[in-house]
Order: sequence, then C-alpha cells, then structure tokens
Amino acid sequence: MTIRNAVLHQFRIVAEQQSKTVPVLGDDLRLAESGLDSLCLAIIVANLFDELDLDPFDRGAELPVTLGEFVELYEHAAA
Repeated sequence: MTIRNAVLHQFRIVAEQQSKTVPVLGDDLRLAESGLDSLCLAIIVANLFDELDLDPFDRGAELPVTLGEFVELYEHAAA
C-alpha cells in the first residue's frame, strides 16, 4: 500500500468510525472543509503512526492546509 493510499484509507475509516460525512478526497480538499474535526485528524495521525511508523509532526512540520499537503507531509517523512 502506498503512503497516499494509507492516508486516504485512514481518512475514510475514521470518518466512518466517527459518523462523519466527507466529500470526495482530492488533493485540493481543505482539511477545515473535510467534515473532520481536530479529534478525527488526531486519530488519523495516531493510526498512521501505528501503520507506517511515521510521525512527520515530530520534526516540526507545519500543519497542512489541504489533503494533498497532508499526503505530501507523510511522503516526505518516508523518504
């Protein structure tokens, strides 16, 4: 599974678990408009750490604005 696929999968899983409706998950989707709150995003980050053993935020990464930036953050952390 690619980093991108893992991130998108976690967005879908957490949205379902938290009974949230999310729009189409495209790179331009602003996280603030994704239908997910900060708790959901924290769960996604924790799940991705468990799945990928990556935490790009421990390196002082700036908070991403869009889903594409979120994915890139993880892709760069894996490189």
